[in-house]
Amino acid sequence: MYRGGPGMLAWALHRITGVAVLVFLLLHILETSMLLYGPEAYNRALALYKQPWFKPLEFLLVAAVVYHAGNGILVMILDLFPRTTRSYRRMFWVGAALYAVVMLPVAVLMLRPIFP
Repeated sequence: MYRGGPGMLAWALHRITGVAVLVFLLLHILETSMLLYGPEAYNRALALYKQPWFKPLEFLLVAAVVYHAGNGILVMILDLFPRTTRSYRRMFWVGAALYAVVMLPVAVLMLRPIFP
């Protein structure tokens, strides 16, 4: 039975961010396929990204990719060096702190245009 903890949280976030990145990839393929219908259709699809309401979604995508990559590296370390599982909780919280340090300036840079 599930007892909670950082391992389960990391597992759930890894799956959620993986699905989010997959959805973005599928939308990106769809947007790129608009080239088949001519440059005007493609430019209309690209204009969607320039809308102010799209900026938070763009930030969430970057946040998902950064989290997914970072947690993937942590999982690889745990798989390659099984002794590191003893200090998993510490590694998780250090990773969470690094994530916050990286994402805070990214959030300011990406979301600044929508807050004049």
